Amino acid sequence: MARSDGYNTKTRQLILDYLINNRQHAVSASNILAHLEEQGAAPNPTTVYRYLDKLAGEQRVMKYVADKGEKAVFQYVDEGRHCREHLHLKCVRCGRIYHLDCHFMDEVRSHLMAEHGFTLQCEGSVLYGLCRSCAAKEAETVHPAQTEKNCESPIDTAEKP
Repeated sequence: MARSDGYNTKTRQLILDYLINNRQHAVSASNILAHLEEQGAAPNPTTVYRYLDKLAGEQRVMKYVADKGEKAVFQYVDEGRHCREHLHLKCVRCGRIYHLDCHFMDEVRSHLMAEHGFTLQCEGSVLYGLCRSCAAKEAETVHPAQTEKNCESPIDTAEKP
C-alpha cells in the first residue's frame, strides 16, 4: 500500500512548525508526538524519529544526547547560526538553550590547540548551568536581601556576538 504524500507533508510541517516555535528549547521526540496528537494528527513514532534524523543530517536541527541510553533532544537551528562551530549553554531550570557564538570560542579553540594539541568539535556539546533569570530567581529565594548583588551572570557572553 502506497503512502499518501499529503499526510507525510502535513505531519512533517507540523513537526517543523513545532521545532521553529520552540527554537529556544531542546525538545524530545515524545514532546513532538504529544504536540502532534494535540493537533489531531495520528503520528507514527518511527516517522517522527526518521524525520528528526533527516533534519539533523541536513543541519536544520541540532541533536543533543547527554549520555548513552539517554533520550535525544532536538533544537531548531536558525540559518546562519553555525551551531556545529560553537558550544551551547543549557539552563537546567527553564531548559532554554543559549548559543555561545562569540569571540570566546576562538580563544577556546586557540588555547586548546596551543596548550593541549586538541581540536575542539562542538557539535552537540552543551554546558549546563543557570541562565541569568533563573540564577536571579534562585538568589532571590536563597538570599532575598542580596538579590541585586547576585544577579550578574557569565551568560552575557552568549547573548552578544
